[in-house]
Amino acid sequence: MYDYIKGIITDIKNNAIVVDNNGIGYLIYVSNPYSFEIGNEYKVFVYQQIAEDINALYGFKTIEEKELFLKLISVKGLGCKMALPILAVGSTDGIMDAIERENILYLKKFPKIGDKLAKQIILDLKGKLEFIGTGISEDEMETTNELKEVLVGLGYKEKELKPVLAKVNTSLPIEEQVKDALKLLLR
Repeated sequence: MYDYIKGIITDIKNNAIVVDNNGIGYLIYVSNPYSFEIGNEYKVFVYQQIAEDINALYGFKTIEEKELFLKLISVKGLGCKMALPILAVGSTDGIMDAIERENILYLKKFPKIGDKLAKQIILDLKGKLEFIGTGISEDEMETTNELKEVLVGLGYKEKELKPVLAKVNTSLPIEEQVKDALKLLLR
């Protein structure tokens, strides 16, 4: 499995790019190929889909896009070819906000997303996108949720906590985590 491929863009197709890395040209399907420029070097975060008749790479400019893509393809009935256009049309923050607010109309504006699939996306992902892009692993979420509950109990709003939670060392005892978080919040 690949995490990313760093190389020079040698070709842009209508739904993909070709990245040259040490003389090997990787065909990578991307949400917006025209956001890349031929001749420039990029670090493209990739997801490799392997199935009976498929061996494809899907690429993303940011780790946040890749994380959201992985969450989207975990939804029943939503595959890679349907998730990629969602990222092309919407921003990661906009998509996550629509899911959290249960905005079915926003989700239905994406290609091939109907009422039933929009509801399934909300059902499967609501409350599970909070830590995309914060660098917090699934294992650390439980500890971070405890810290968040303590800070909300102290009167802080969840929106102001998100950047702070990513910076706190979750391997410390909860008392130390609270002290560190309060220092960051008071800056």
